[in-house]
Order: sequence, then C-alpha cells, then structure tokens
Amino acid sequence: MAERSGSAPVPPWHALGAAVVSERLRTDPARGLGEDQARRRLIETGPNELREIRRTRWPALLARQFTSVFILILFGAAALSALLGEVVDALAIGAILLLNGLLGFVQEWRAERAVAALRRMVDPECFVIRDGARRRVEVATLVPGDLVPLEVGDRVPADIRLSETADLRADESALTGESLSVHKRASPVDGAAPPAERASMAWKGTTITQGCALGLVVSTGMRTEFGRIAELTQGLTPTTTPLGRKLGALARQLGVASLAIAFLVMAVGLATGRAALEMFLTAVSLAVAVVPEGLPAVVTITLALGIRRLAQRRALVRRLAAAETLGAATVVCTDKTGTLTENEMTVRRVWLASGAVEVTGSGYDPEGRFERHDDEVRVGDRPDLRAALVTGLWCNRARVEEEEGAWRATGEPTEAALIVAATKAGLARTGEPAAEIAFTAERRRMTVLERTDAGVRAHVKGAPEVILARCAKVLDGERTRALGEEERRRAVAAYEALAGEGLRTLALARRDLPPDTPTDADAIERELVLLGIAGILDPPRPEVPGAVAQAHAAGISVIMITGDAPPTALAIARRVGLETDRAITGTEVDALGDDELAGALEGDSVFARAMPEQKLRIVDLLQRAGHIVAMTGDGVNDAPALKKADIGIAMGMRGTAVAKEASDIIVTDDNFASIVGAVEEGRRQFDNIRKFVSYLLSSNAGEITAILSNLLIGGPLILLPVQILWMNLVTDSVTALALGAEPAEADLMRRPPRDPEDRIVDRRGLLALVALGLYIGLATLWLYQHYRARPGGALVAQTVAFTGIIVLEKVNVFNFRSLHAPVTVRGFFANRWLLLAWVAMIGLQVAAVYVPLLQTALHTVPLAARDWLHIAAVALPLLVVPEIVKRVLARRRGHP
Repeated sequence: MAERSGSAPVPPWHALGAAVVSERLRTDPARGLGEDQARRRLIETGPNELREIRRTRWPALLARQFTSVFILILFGAAALSALLGEVVDALAIGAILLLNGLLGFVQEWRAERAVAALRRMVDPECFVIRDGARRRVEVATLVPGDLVPLEVGDRVPADIRLSETADLRADESALTGESLSVHKRASPVDGAAPPAERASMAWKGTTITQGCALGLVVSTGMRTEFGRIAELTQGLTPTTTPLGRKLGALARQLGVASLAIAFLVMAVGLATGRAALEMFLTAVSLAVAVVPEGLPAVVTITLALGIRRLAQRRALVRRLAAAETLGAATVVCTDKTGTLTENEMTVRRVWLASGAVEVTGSGYDPEGRFERHDDEVRVGDRPDLRAALVTGLWCNRARVEEEEGAWRATGEPTEAALIVAATKAGLARTGEPAAEIAFTAERRRMTVLERTDAGVRAHVKGAPEVILARCAKVLDGERTRALGEEERRRAVAAYEALAGEGLRTLALARRDLPPDTPTDADAIERELVLLGIAGILDPPRPEVPGAVAQAHAAGISVIMITGDAPPTALAIARRVGLETDRAITGTEVDALGDDELAGALEGDSVFARAMPEQKLRIVDLLQRAGHIVAMTGDGVNDAPALKKADIGIAMGMRGTAVAKEASDIIVTDDNFASIVGAVEEGRRQFDNIRKFVSYLLSSNAGEITAILSNLLIGGPLILLPVQILWMNLVTDSVTALALGAEPAEADLMRRPPRDPEDRIVDRRGLLALVALGLYIGLATLWLYQHYRARPGGALVAQTVAFTGIIVLEKVNVFNFRSLHAPVTVRGFFANRWLLLAWVAMIGLQVAAVYVPLLQTALHTVPLAARDWLHIAAVALPLLVVPEIVKRVLARRRGHP
C-alpha cells in the first residue's frame, strides 16, 4: 500500500526497485532517517495508529433501547394516562419501559466492555534504524522513510517495502486468509499484483515466521493495507435485524388497530347517546388493551437469558437480537483458515518407496500415531520412515512448545509440522547443526549439516521436483538402492497426487559426506538419497464435518470464502462435506456479472483468493436475493463482510481486533460447531418469541372481545384501565417470560430456515389466536352477564370477569408451549419456570381478590368458592379442545 497525499496518484511501491523507493522517500537506504526528519514527518503524517472503529457511546447505546415503534406507542399511552389523571397507570407503564431499556443497555454495554480488551493488535514497540543506529521506538512514532529491521517472531509495524531479505517468510493469514506463510523477496513484482502476491511488501499486522530482512516504511496508520480494510469496515451501516423488522411491523399494525378500535368505540358510544368523556376514556382503555405493554420487556429479557445460554456454549453476543438473527440464517459464509481448519499445519501422509504411511492427530499437539491400512506402524520397525522424520527434525528452525496447556509453534508452520510428526514417533534432535545452506526462492531447498562419528551427514528438504532432480538413490525399507526411472515416475505421481488433495509437499533426502567435502551447495546437494515425501495440510477441525452436516439438515447453505489457493480450498471443502466440485477465484468473481455470480451462489460454493471487496459483493448479492446471511471470519480481510452481513461472527482465539469489532457474535473457542449451536439457540429464541407474542395477542384479543361486546349490547366498561394494565404488565408478562424459557422442540434443526418474509404471527397462528381470543372474551362476557343478573352483582360481576379472564389467559398459555405438536406428559414438566410462574400468577390474582390494599387499587371484592368453580368450569374447554385439535392435525401429518 503506498503513501497517499491529497489527490496525487498512489505510487506502486511493490513494483519499484529498492533504490527508487528510498529516493522517492528521501531517506538513506543504509542509515535511515535522522531523528529531526522523523519528528517533522510525524507531524505531517500523524501517528502510526488505526483510528478506532466507530463505536456506539453509552448515551447513544442507552437511547437506542427506547427507539422501537412499540416503545414509542407505549410512551404515548403513558402520556395519555397522565393527561387523563391516571397517574398510577402512567407510572406503571413508565416503570416497565425503564426496566426494559436498562436491561437491554446493561447487556449490550457489558458485551462492548468485554470486546474492548481485545482491541489492540500490534505490538506497542519495534526496532528502527535512525542515523545509522538501531534503537527501540513506539510503533506509533514510525513514519514513511523509516528503516526497519525484521526478524523471526516480529509483528510487522507498518507497510514496509523490503530492501534486503534472507530466507524471509511471513504469516499473512490475518490479512489475506492465506494459510501458508508467504515467501518474501526484495525484487519488484508486477504493479497489478493483488496484495497476497506482492512479495516485495511486508504488511502491517502480519508476522515474520522465518528469516530476516530490512525494509523502508512506505505507509502508516490508516494508509496501510490493514487501515484501508478497517476504513472500508467503518463505512458500512449495520443491518437492521429480521426480528427488529418483524417487531416493528407488528407494532405498526397494532398501532393502526388500536386507533381504529378506539375510533370505532367512540363512534358507537356517541351514536348510542353515551357521554363524550366516558367514551373517550373507554376508547383509550381499549387502545391500551390492543397493545401488549409487557411485550418489549419480555422480548428483551428472553433475549438476555438466551445470551447467557449462548455464553455457556462459548459464544459472546454483543447485541441482544444477534442470536435470534443467526437462527434465521439461510446462508453461512465462512472463512476457511482458523474457522473450518485448525490453522496449524499437520503432516498427514509420508510417501516412502516401501509404501505410504498415514499420520493421525491434528495441529501441534504431539498426540497421534503412524498407520498403514488402519494398522499401527512402529517407527522402530521402519528405518526409512525414521530416517525421513529425523531429516525433517534437523532441517528445521521452528520450535513447538507447550504453554498453559496448549501447544504453540514459533517459526515456519510447515517446519513445525515436521517437528510434531517426529515427536509422535518419540524422536528428538540431539546437538546443533554444523552448518546450514539456507532456503531461497531460487534454490527452493534447505540443507543442514550434522556431524557424525563417521564424518558429516547432509539433511536436505525442499520442493519435490527440485530434490528429485538431485537424487541418485532411494531408501527402500532398510536398503538403499539406485533411483531408477520407474521409481522416479512413482515419486512424481506420489507428490502430484498429494498436491491434488490440497496438501503441501516437501521432499526429504540426505547424504553421508566424507570429512573433506567442500561446504558449497553444489558439492553437497547432489547424489542424494531420497527418503520420502511429506504431505502437509492445515486440517479441518474434527467437529466441523458434523456441524456442516447439521447445517445442511437445517436447510442452511454453507459458502466458503477464503484467501487461500483453489486446490487447498477445494480439498478442505471436500473433507468437511461441502458439495461442490469447483473453487471460484477472486479474479473470476470480478469477471462475472451479478446474475452469473448469483447463480454460482446457489447451494454450497467455494471461493478462493477472495479479496475484501469481493467478499462484500458476495454478501450483498445474497442479501439482495432475500437471504439472511451469517458471515464468519477471524482476519482483518473478513471485517467488512462481517459488518455487512446480517450477522457477523468473529473467532475469539485467533480473531483480530478489527474482526471482533465488526462482529455481532464472538465464538470464544473458534469452533464452527459452536456456530451451529448458536443457530439452534437462535431458532429456539424465535420459536419462543413467536409463542409468547401469540399468547399475549390472544390474551389481548380476549380483552378487546369482552370489552367491545359488552359495550355493543349496552353494558358498562367490563374491565377498568388499571385492571387491563395489571393483566398486561404483570400477570401476562411474567407468564410470557416463563414461556420464553421453553426448551427447543425436537425437530427444530430438521426444519428449513423460516422464510425471511414470514411474520411473527403467520396465517395459521392468526387463526388460532383469534379463535382462542374470541373464546376468552365471550367466556368472560358470559361470566360478567351471569353474575350481573344476580342481586347486588355489579361489583361482584366485574371481579368475577376480571378474575375469570386472568384464569382463562393462564390456562391459554399451555396452548402455546408447542406450535407444531401436542405437549406430552414428559414435555408438560420440561419447563419448570412456566409451571412456577403459572402458580405464582394465580396466587397473585387470589391476593388481588382478598388482600385489602390490592382490592382498593384494583376495585375488587372477595369471591366465594363456588365462584372459583364456575371460573374453572368455563376455562377447562380452553385446555382440552386445542389439544384434541393438535393431535388430530399431527396424525394427518403422519407424526405420532
């Protein structure tokens, strides 16, 4: 990435020679900048820091909790109640709104604070050469033109044009998605090369895994490739969640319905000669009855409890609706490196002249064994295998160590894989190399000399085609024999087959030398003995194939989008169960029109060498096709797509700070299976939201039916406003909240994803809640009229109607425990919170009838035992009839 200045064209630093670069940057290629120069440039360019990705401050986060249509309608209801003198009602609504807002704020603020600790990605200090002296400075003070030395283990502090390199390799997976470390050189490359192929550049935020180098800083801060992607991420607006859209639509519909009912009641009342003030109060009461006041709080609390469940499943949720959105996903776009795979290179197979050997185990953990045809191979019985593993140990600069219970590698990942393979055989290197001939891009091989009792042994590893050309013999079991043409063809076929499976191949060879052999490469690296060819792979996580199969069973497409090479991407795709036979490259994506690319996105797909802009385009096309898109990733290159997607999922262990900032969910164990678990939890949450929304609306439909029916036949207000609020804010809300804890139904992950256009209450659900609401309302009306006809029965009738509708609503809740099948006896007791809430709310209504303080507040009188029996008799059909209907429908569908 080149330095930018106003509207001037960006110089292609990677395409220029090192001398031209130093001239353009006005710096000494040997001594670096002077301190005065560096200070002046720091003032001009600003610190070498990324601007913090725009975050929501706490006041805005708090205000966001009070902006939904539901909340605004309830604010209006509270204001109306206060204007009409119903201060208690207004305070009750206000308290619920405040509680709801605080719950949402606390959860989201805690998630933001949890992520805040993960923000820094680069080391605070680095080495630089200024005035010819090497010194340690803060990374933030680097400026274009600084001369920076790089060594194994260093985090690259800025975008650097390399001027000198010695066997340099860098891990760029965080930036480009490439799982293999990349060879670097000082010579220029093609100006049109993408960042992943600019070998003359070292990118900010990447890590040096091998060799050393000198280079000139060409870009700092937001001008780096890292900063460019971060800026791309900042420019994206978070997508509204499907749940937010559905609840907003429901709130608008209820708002219109409440106004229509209010006007209807006003018109009916005035037409029948009622007083205008009385009818206005009645209309407001009915309008309040239409809107389930407790719904926002119940949704918020249910999502918050779901977040706790997800935390137990190793997923940190940053926004309340995130898990529910993931449950609606129709497509999961996943990165490969570190998400589907271990991001730890592993030797999977060793080809030997005497027969190939499989290696079990995964990653850098040295647990595993050697097998042939599923039978264990003892390394002590296979001299050729042992020799190959020993050469891999000697021809090596990496280290593998156990730290805090986890195995970590330092250096080149493929070399670490050779160490782990040898450790599985119980081998360890003894002594230090006598000399080394380093790997270079031109030589494509590395040689290490070991002193032995008989003289010197040369251990050589490198590209198979290079090593084979220098071999004269082959080790076959215990016997060394000439490497004939037939054996050469077998070896070529072997490494081509390994490469075709997406494995990286390294040939291993050795040669015993007389003590007087010259120590130059040409004298040593000839007439070698071929020992074997190692096939190395970044293996899939063991649980990923099962997770992919579960996603397929749930009707979710899985699309792999990686910066890795096509053969590697395709090999991993096949291993994890993605049904595709082609990997589309980023270059091909650019060449495809939107319609062609949209066609390629149908079903499982694999995209290789993908750039951030191409990932964004893929996500955008999927969303335009109506998909709910989940995007997983851990690198800087994944961040824009993570933010653009409906749900962004970052990896917690390997994920970069930028990726975590852009995400909605962070999977703390980097486990793809945890994502599928989160999908299941999201589906459960939506199922339960649908259940308690339908329950609350059926209850409100019952209230409206009772009140409106009695008015139409000329009766008084059957339920008072304070009684309506008692039902909606207290008894119904607590029961609905307990309904939100309902366990997942058995077929949850065997259903296809719900249609993104589906409403929370579908047509079938609407018919059910209307039928149940009508029964609740008419049964309440019957109770009221039955008791009102008795002597002195007006107050008793109202108390019976008030108590009766609450009991009916509590019985009604059992109809919504399952939307697809009748509840079994075992299932009836599965949700203890609902049973406890049911008992508690019935007990609370008993208190409302008999406790003097509540009698005064709610305008009730004591009831006799026979009154409770009447209520129970009216409520019983509401439980029995729907269960019979469910069983009949289940049999028709062929379910037991």
